[in-house]
Amino acid sequence: MGVSFDKVDGSIWLTFDIQPAAHPVAPKDRAAKLENPGFGRVFTDHMALVHYDQAKGWHGARVESRANFPLDPATAVLHYAQEIFEGLKAYKRDDGGINLFRPDANARRFKNSADRMAMAPLPEAVFIEAVEQLVRIDRDWIPGGEGSLYLRPFMIASEIFLGVKPSAEYIFAVIASPVGSYFKRGPAPVSIWVSENYTRAAVGGTGAVKCGGNYAASLRAQAEAIDHGCDQVVFLDALERRYIEELGGMNVFFVFDDGSLATPPLGTILPGITRDSIIALAKESGTTVREEPYTLAQWRADAASGKLKEAFACGTAAVISPIGKVCSASGDFVINGGEAGKVAMGLRKQLVDIQYGRAPDTHGWVRNVG
Repeated sequence: MGVSFDKVDGSIWLTFDIQPAAHPVAPKDRAAKLENPGFGRVFTDHMALVHYDQAKGWHGARVESRANFPLDPATAVLHYAQEIFEGLKAYKRDDGGINLFRPDANARRFKNSADRMAMAPLPEAVFIEAVEQLVRIDRDWIPGGEGSLYLRPFMIASEIFLGVKPSAEYIFAVIASPVGSYFKRGPAPVSIWVSENYTRAAVGGTGAVKCGGNYAASLRAQAEAIDHGCDQVVFLDALERRYIEELGGMNVFFVFDDGSLATPPLGTILPGITRDSIIALAKESGTTVREEPYTLAQWRADAASGKLKEAFACGTAAVISPIGKVCSASGDFVINGGEAGKVAMGLRKQLVDIQYGRAPDTHGWVRNVG
């Protein structure tokens, strides 16, 4: 069956052809997988696909059984890393309905990432429709409680050639993975390692883009953090090696004794949707929020003096992670006695309650998909 929606670029109508999986996971087996899905290890029955080439534009929109991609050894993504992705979640409400949280923001960021990576821009309506169609057909995979369905839209360069140029062909796809609560025992404070040998991004680079290369470049630093007994790594700016930028996959906030919040400015860091939501909620409550540079030396001094009361990281997967300890080659320091702070946990509850439909959505962030 086909599912139509409005014109997406003024001239092309897309119809998603829905092809249910011939052999979906049996309900009993699915229930067993949902008991403890972990994160990113269990996948649903279907995927959404749309193809692009310069002659046809975006075409072939469909939802079908999840399967491997057949890739020629000369497929462009394997050699030149033209690849971008997003991450968002579907949440089951208490009444059995399903919410998406700010998928329009993901669609815009995906389009911006494509532009920076010289890839074909995907119409935002196509992005959202693909996500919604996959959620509807795989709704039985959404865990209850604090679980959710993690959605991974991505695009790869699929032209077969060797030569440094933008691809003329692309595959856009969405896959889904049921996930449990990110924290098994609640949002415990994490320890982070300050990377002084590796940087994540520079001005004019791809720091604001959600592309696989950024994450690949962070893995060595993350391994260094683990070697030092830390949970995560935080990067400094590439120019002066003084200013806090972001963690390997999360934005960071600082809470001060006057009640204000600060977070590194955009430019070389990812414009996180959770980050943006926290800023909006904090400002709505009357809290002063500054987007400004903050040095490692300031962080250490403010933690020692008591001026800094809390620090936390934020992102789609964990929502908010309190930071309890900061480690570096020049010495360690503890924040808030190594405990989770009231501000971080209060903001986390506000966000989660909106996402699951337990609190009113006054910002128009929630999209009901059934």
